[in-house]
Amino acid sequence: MAQTELIEIFQERVAVFVVEQECPYQEVDEYDAVAWHVLLKDEGKLKAYARIIEKEDHVTFGRVLVVKAYRGEKWGKKIVAAAIEETKKRFPDRKIQISGQAYLKKFYQSFGFEIVSDIYLEDGIPHLELILND
Repeated sequence: MAQTELIEIFQERVAVFVVEQECPYQEVDEYDAVAWHVLLKDEGKLKAYARIIEKEDHVTFGRVLVVKAYRGEKWGKKIVAAAIEETKKRFPDRKIQISGQAYLKKFYQSFGFEIVSDIYLEDGIPHLELILND
């Protein structure tokens, strides 16, 4: 991944998760060095992003975003599908478990995720734990 591409990713993540969602936290973290970064681009422009992280007992993906200028064009579905596909390719025998924002419950369920927790706050935002059943 080129340095300019990584900077673009970090700028978009901060724009969405810190500025837009008004959630001050350490957005760029130690997982970025070991994560698989999934990007969707069109005509050289970043449209959507997610990162995949291997944990002890499962694999997860998160920091799922669609660049604001491209929302409403189904890039959210495309990036989640791409993250699932890449996770299954790299970790074919591992469980996929994610922490998703609670308001996206039905969106994640449409991919086969099942809710496995009560709602909890992560950085002040309601989240749920979900496991992919396939």
